[in-house]
Amino acid sequence: MESDPRTWIAALRHSHERLVSLVAPLTPEQLRGGSYCSDWTIAQVLSHLGSGAEIAMLMLPGALGDSEPVSQDAFPPVWDVWNAKNPDDQAADCLTCDAKYVKTLEQLSDDDLARISLPFFGMSLDSVGLIRLRLSEHALHTWDVTVDADPGAVVAPDAVSLLIDNVPQFLAPRLGRPADPPFRARIRTVDPDRDYLLTAAAEVSMTDWPGQGEGTEGAAEVRMPSEALLRLAYGRLDPGHTPAAVVADETDLDRLRKVFPGF
Repeated sequence: MESDPRTWIAALRHSHERLVSLVAPLTPEQLRGGSYCSDWTIAQVLSHLGSGAEIAMLMLPGALGDSEPVSQDAFPPVWDVWNAKNPDDQAADCLTCDAKYVKTLEQLSDDDLARISLPFFGMSLDSVGLIRLRLSEHALHTWDVTVDADPGAVVAPDAVSLLIDNVPQFLAPRLGRPADPPFRARIRTVDPDRDYLLTAAAEVSMTDWPGQGEGTEGAAEVRMPSEALLRLAYGRLDPGHTPAAVVADETDLDRLRKVFPGF
């Protein structure tokens, strides 16, 4: 996985600019229209991203060691303020707050980036871990905003290249659902190239493909772009948004979708 935080910040900058280019032309009616998130309008997705940027700004001083870490009790008041905004303000304020957060990251010194440490669900995130969380949320929700108007939309390639290794290391064991009967699949991707063994039983794991042998018998064969695998992990590879480049038995794809139903 890429270890230079500035590479991650650059990808987050690109994702912000992409979001601006997608949102700026939208009419008030379109902002109030549906997004890929079935319970949210486009404006509500933007509200989520905006409140996330504001919360990230609140957490940054603690991550830098400049103050005590912010308690999660500080989050609901932020959400309440954003939820109370009208859709036009949710969209406009999202872009403003998002830009402020990206600029703040860009202005951190190398020493600042090196000392970031953020407790997060039993882990301690460094600068790459912190920015990775934001980029994954940002890149996927940007897709959520645009895919209704463009069913062939994809997650930004530079984000995919950085986030794909997050699928086996972080997403699969946390977002994957148990499978009964157990299910194994060899998943080979391109752009970038990866070769994984997914095992879904009482727990879900993904490892590098070990080669033919014990533990791989009967594994389904699946080929797809890395972008599709990233969306699969987030429950965003339904039949209507599965690219033609995905090669797999439809039954196996359905089982994979059940392992990764999204949230």
